[in-house]
Amino acid sequence: MDLFAQAKAQGIQTEFLDGQGHRRVTDAAALKIILDALPPQAPGPLIGHPIVVRSGRPSRTELPATVRLPAEWKIVADSGLIAKGKSSDHAIDWPKDVPLGVYRLQVSDATTAEDVPLISAPERAFSGEFDRCWLLAAQLYGVRSARNWGMGDFTDLASLIELADHLGADGVGLNPLHTLFDDRPGDCSPYSPNSRLFLNALYIDVEKLPEFQPDSETREALAPLRAGDVVDYVGVAALKWRALRRAFAAFKANAKPGRQQDFDKFRAERGTLLSHFACFEVLRHKFGKPWWEWPEEWRQADDAKCAALREGEEADEIEFVEFVQWTADRQLGAAADLAKKLGMKVGLYLDVAVGVQADGFDAWNEQVAISRHLGVGAPPDPLNTAGQTWGLAGFNAVGLEQQSFAPYRDMLRASMRHAGAIRLDHVLGLKRLYLVPQGFSARDGVYVQMPFEALLAVTAQESVANRCVVIGEDLGTVPEGFRDQMADWGIWSYLVMMFERDDQGSFRNIDHYLTNALVTFNTHDLSTYAGWRSFGDLTLKRSLGIDPGESDDARWHALAMLDDVLRHHAIDRNDLYSVANFLARTKSRLLAISLEDLLDVVDQPNIPGTVDEHPNWRRRLPVLIEEMTSKVDVVALKAATHERSRAAL
Repeated sequence: MDLFAQAKAQGIQTEFLDGQGHRRVTDAAALKIILDALPPQAPGPLIGHPIVVRSGRPSRTELPATVRLPAEWKIVADSGLIAKGKSSDHAIDWPKDVPLGVYRLQVSDATTAEDVPLISAPERAFSGEFDRCWLLAAQLYGVRSARNWGMGDFTDLASLIELADHLGADGVGLNPLHTLFDDRPGDCSPYSPNSRLFLNALYIDVEKLPEFQPDSETREALAPLRAGDVVDYVGVAALKWRALRRAFAAFKANAKPGRQQDFDKFRAERGTLLSHFACFEVLRHKFGKPWWEWPEEWRQADDAKCAALREGEEADEIEFVEFVQWTADRQLGAAADLAKKLGMKVGLYLDVAVGVQADGFDAWNEQVAISRHLGVGAPPDPLNTAGQTWGLAGFNAVGLEQQSFAPYRDMLRASMRHAGAIRLDHVLGLKRLYLVPQGFSARDGVYVQMPFEALLAVTAQESVANRCVVIGEDLGTVPEGFRDQMADWGIWSYLVMMFERDDQGSFRNIDHYLTNALVTFNTHDLSTYAGWRSFGDLTLKRSLGIDPGESDDARWHALAMLDDVLRHHAIDRNDLYSVANFLARTKSRLLAISLEDLLDVVDQPNIPGTVDEHPNWRRRLPVLIEEMTSKVDVVALKAATHERSRAAL
């Protein structure tokens, strides 16, 4: 079988039309790397794919004509047999009473046996227990307060929740809180994580630790960190890690019984994943190189080896990593609890990155489900004529199926742990991923089909179990029927007003917006409202040598079109509060308004395509959180959002 036939057998699309309408065929050398990087497995001859059974709906699977009847089947869990049966025709009607869960389905005929996952899922994801509300969106690192250490932390998050409550919002939306690399603090993009299973320790408020010990050296170093307009991650990290180590030493020396019990409880809650993560971090520091260059015995996660490591001279270091994650988890949990206490309908709305760094924990721990050799990206299109490679490793279909989707479920559970809603970045990746082998351009990628319905079913399972709304970032062009299938499973859409325009550039009317959707004017990758109105984004991009993809005349036209749609709905002004009022009137159940927009910030948090040319993910807000209510027109905001606000005028 040649490379291209082999690729087709594994559901790999090597030929496609890109966003510019050009036919693309993957380079053979690139394709070989891709095939070598994926677990080798073609669909089986009996079933060939995961089976999904949905509550309240009949489920039937047609068998190929080549099956030699009768076909026998068993649904098996770790605890034993769930159900079994036999089919004398070329179809199987699955039982309707299979408990919710993920199982293995064993099917056989006279000559062949096959084993695939079977997912018994709720009919839909959790849809929330509210009509319409709005959320305050923020970059947590950029929150400025009188007490933090130069970047926003989880205590500032509690203050944001109180601010949101005062403004009438039902939650706070944040970019990913995933853990990054503690020894590379300057690599601060929240969308390029070490792991999506654990938290960024720099968000810890170290002064909240009972074991925290203030010292004069720290006090002297804090002044310049607090004064800066951009986050000095290197400076903040140096102080915080030193303080955390001292707090851990004090905890080890004299832990209060209640603290020790809660620490032990957390370790039990996170189980093997936490143990593996702590071992990985210690090994990463010890060897100082990517995990695939470590000594052979450590190149894969191994329970027995990790257990032995925990008993050796690295025991304290491993426990320190767990102590830090416990601290972060409990502080984030306290913020979520505050939102519940205040009666917020959503609480925390958290973002989930589309992939992970190849040299990080998830890629080491899940080598069957994640390939370090392949990066997630996008083919060429009119906005990115060279295509995109995001430098992130993503899941692969075969590996997920072999492991009954456990790595994906673990990621969802970690993300939903303290959230009332999550957003899956690049949700199209649940249906197909554009994968590019390392060392090749984005033009030489392939589309790899994912088990879409199975991933939606697992998403619905975890959504219902954790009572967490799931929003799919579905911007741009998606395959026909994609959004309908998402909606059928109760996954919400993500609607950005900047993009909701027709072919003539007119903004869509209020009744265009979907009910089960989050609507917002912009995103962290787009201009702020003040920047957009002032052409500041166009000016900045041109100064960086970036084509903004929009002329000044086109921007003037966009501003005129905005005025038109606002006037059409009897909104006479065109300030931010007028736009918020327009969006608040839509039937979309969630509305997000960014803190940058409320504070008239001009520069956007991130400019895609730049690394050091712009202070991406570093810009701090110009106002202390303690002073924000005096800088925001609270009366105008409450008037604009009164249809979905918790607070009366």
